[in-house]
Amino acid sequence: MNIAILSGKGGTGKTTVSTNLALALNANYIDCDVEEPNGFLFLKPKVYKTQKVMVEYPVIDNDKCVSCGECVNVCQFNALAKVRDDIMLFQKLCHGCGACEIVCKYNALTYDKRQIGKIEKGIVRDINCNRGILNIGEPMAVPVIRELLKGLSDGVNLIDCPPGTSCNVVNALKYSNGAILVTEPSQFGLHDLKMALELVKMYNIPFGIVINKDDGEDNIIKRFCKEEKVRLIGTIPYSKDTAVIYSKGEILYDDLHHKRIFDEISKTLKEVLSWT
Repeated sequence: MNIAILSGKGGTGKTTVSTNLALALNANYIDCDVEEPNGFLFLKPKVYKTQKVMVEYPVIDNDKCVSCGECVNVCQFNALAKVRDDIMLFQKLCHGCGACEIVCKYNALTYDKRQIGKIEKGIVRDINCNRGILNIGEPMAVPVIRELLKGLSDGVNLIDCPPGTSCNVVNALKYSNGAILVTEPSQFGLHDLKMALELVKMYNIPFGIVINKDDGEDNIIKRFCKEEKVRLIGTIPYSKDTAVIYSKGEILYDDLHHKRIFDEISKTLKEVLSWT
């Protein structure tokens, strides 16, 4: 069972829910927020393996290139440009599709590889923890996410998705059998929750909502869930104690009060996603 944990916006508590549920469910934790992977700051696993993430990019042989511009015309990502009599390459825009090499009649293009990030694998409390890290300055996170999600372990995998509803989230959802949407009781939270819901519905997978920083009132998120008949999996109260534990980089699940909260969420989650 692969469970995606996502939110329509950043700052709702997605990683908080992911890391603590990993302990409550004794599940594997996979941090796909490769631009800002913060889950390891809380779980603190012992990293035992690191691997590079490589992507291909074209190399132009200037002795063979006649600057005909065919490679420029075929590139859908504007990674190649013709400037007077030269062909310029923008490595970080290249998606490695290979079209430029195919259309080159002079065999002036070959492919090489470069590193755009890395994957770290660790373990803590008998839980496997994997995360991807995108190199600073790299614009494309998807290759790191895809490599991270290859060959997921058996059992339950909690996939901590990137924030928002971009292609980075879409690529994480492709591997999921169910989803948890984390939101907060605010107008911004509701607005972005609606976008995340539409995305999850496209994949026709079971899902439920967790409200973080809940005020205990009949707020706009709870009313929305009732109106749209969306299952509310649980709530995490808005509390100074929660903020203090979080600010220290500690796991909420180690606190008895919060342990009860996440144990209850995990119990309801199993009912919503229909797995035992």
